[in-house]
Amino acid sequence: MKIHPHFNWINLTPEQGHFLFGYYDRCPWDAEARRHLALRVGQQQHLPQPHETADVGFVDRREPRFKKLAVTRAWNHQQGAMTLWLAHIPGALVFNDFVQEGDAWRAIARVLDIDGNDVGRYDTHIYAVSEDGQWSAILDFGRIPRRGYSYALAPLSREKLWPNMDDDGLFLVNMKTGEKKLIVPYRRFFELHPFPYDLEGHYVWLNHTIFNCDATRLMVLFRHEATSAGRWRTHLFTAGLDGGDLRCPVPDVYWGCGGGISHQIWGRRPDEILVDAGWCGRGNEYVLLRDAASPRPACRVSNGLGPMSHLVYSPEGRWIAADTYPDGAGFQRLGLVDVASGCITELGRFRHRTPGATGELRCDLHPRWSADGRYLTVDTIHEGGRKIFMLEMEPVFSSISGSQAAEPLR
Repeated sequence: MKIHPHFNWINLTPEQGHFLFGYYDRCPWDAEARRHLALRVGQQQHLPQPHETADVGFVDRREPRFKKLAVTRAWNHQQGAMTLWLAHIPGALVFNDFVQEGDAWRAIARVLDIDGNDVGRYDTHIYAVSEDGQWSAILDFGRIPRRGYSYALAPLSREKLWPNMDDDGLFLVNMKTGEKKLIVPYRRFFELHPFPYDLEGHYVWLNHTIFNCDATRLMVLFRHEATSAGRWRTHLFTAGLDGGDLRCPVPDVYWGCGGGISHQIWGRRPDEILVDAGWCGRGNEYVLLRDAASPRPACRVSNGLGPMSHLVYSPEGRWIAADTYPDGAGFQRLGLVDVASGCITELGRFRHRTPGATGELRCDLHPRWSADGRYLTVDTIHEGGRKIFMLEMEPVFSSISGSQAAEPLR
């Protein structure tokens, strides 16, 4: 089935095998918007096992063929190996891995050039990297109970409900010097928690940290398992890069009210947070919040395209790419939101009904822009195996400017 009747989607990974990039909060393209990072994995039927590796490499959009550079043991189906191009080392990429020391495995991040030569190494796993390549945010993958977002060799530390309060938390690494610093220990999250008594007897962890657009602040999710069945409690915190001015602008009540929030990302400005929220009973909508202590009024950008969207602004801020989880027929939709009007143009429908590709093994589209806004890519299993597909956006923009077919904001 064709993805879209008019827009020409291109398979960047037509070779045999399963290919993916990962999350929606990072750019897979190099500075020229020519090479697209990718992992080649051996299976999509189960969570990675300790002995299973993934091939790290890239695809050239002018000649779609995977170039393998290395292998890694630190990967998963949702976020890959946190692979990124490094702005401060032209032509270099970084990805998470493990090295064996005796009977133990130690977390590292490798740096390679485009020929696969070693350029450097960090003695930690990275999570997010600032756009200028100066900083990396670090958290403990071993505490993440969602194993589809962790690594097989990062054993879950569930026997410790609470981590070390003063020696663990959110870290910052200087990517030029390798210096690692704890900027927000768990104790500070506990102290600022809206109702800390709710944490008693529950497993606690951090996840999903992202830099804002000018790399002055970080967001991170502070989570714990609730006593009632059904969901975790989630509090979104933000902090300066020195750990100062810690705030909780999106407490758990925002996540659980009505349809709640499904995903979060920074907006176009340093103090904007973009979320997919179902607060008004009309299905999920795209909403901007302010990263402020008080007040933080919510501004609706657009109606939602469907349930549980991953949202990401285009580089110049005029558009938002938004995907959905599968509907009853198994179709995941991808839309383009005109921020000024709230109108949505559908870019494609991907039928994701591959057996077993559910839960932590599901394949979200996770839309990602190139830095110049010319290309959009997604991970998809609409043909069975995992593949990376690309859409050139200029014909889309031309089509929208000459058409009134977009869905208006109601």
